[in-house]
Amino acid sequence: MLNFLPSLLIHIISLTIYTINTIFWLIPIIVFSFCKAIIPLKFSQTIFSYLLDQMASNWVGVNTLIQKLFNKTQINVTGLDQLTMKEWYLVICNHQSWVDIVILQRIMHGKIPFLKFFLKKELIFVPFLGLAWWALDFPFMKRYSPSFIKKNPHLKGKDVETTRKACAKFKHKPVSIMNFIEGTRFTHEKHNKQNSPFQHLLKPKAGGIGFVLEAMGGNLHKIVNITIQYPGGIPTFSDFLRGKIKQVNVNVEVSRIEDELVGNYVSDRAFKIKFQKWVNQLWLDKDQKLIEFKNDNYSK
Repeated sequence: MLNFLPSLLIHIISLTIYTINTIFWLIPIIVFSFCKAIIPLKFSQTIFSYLLDQMASNWVGVNTLIQKLFNKTQINVTGLDQLTMKEWYLVICNHQSWVDIVILQRIMHGKIPFLKFFLKKELIFVPFLGLAWWALDFPFMKRYSPSFIKKNPHLKGKDVETTRKACAKFKHKPVSIMNFIEGTRFTHEKHNKQNSPFQHLLKPKAGGIGFVLEAMGGNLHKIVNITIQYPGGIPTFSDFLRGKIKQVNVNVEVSRIEDELVGNYVSDRAFKIKFQKWVNQLWLDKDQKLIEFKNDNYSK
């Protein structure tokens, strides 16, 4: 533990080591991504996918070691005993800071399959990274707006069909799909602008996970509902690099994805209303959990 060093020095050293670790793993990931792209054999694709996932997992593992070396953050987690590397998960979480992603990667490392995010199909054309995301089996989705469908009715349902084909590989390969359903990081300004009915959360966007569940066609089995709370206030990434985050509270709840949660969110109005009610109740429960965390902190 090197947290006795001045915070500015910790910031500089840790950022340097994180950068070196990222470059160290990014180079072979890009190389193997090219190999996966130019060798279309099913057997080689499987091998490359395994190696790429392992490299990405090693990157997270080393990042975690760096955190433990420079930070003395106390992470209190409940619910991890319910998780396994052999299951298919939809992971949802409240979003307050870029630090959320670091915390999620740390606590989920080795507990569930490597976290993957749904990406817009256009991002596949980002130089190098688009190829790496494709090779790491990040699912790319194609979304058409209701106005576009109205002008092009022959494309109705094509977005789900395209995304479902991209997700076909997950039928035989456990996966964790990550989604921040608030759509953006929490700030008090955004909270007030939305006139959010929740004390500590922005309004959830049900359409995103509704689309994911439909596109995955039943390939996802369980929901991992994560609530993150920072007793010292919402931190910046600079706070993280300087080792200033003293404590993080995390609650993990796992539930099965019932058949009634999978349907046509866009066209089936009855399903849409029912799904929105379910998401809203999920968020009410999460808000209550954040209130309990806050009250526990005050009572200590």
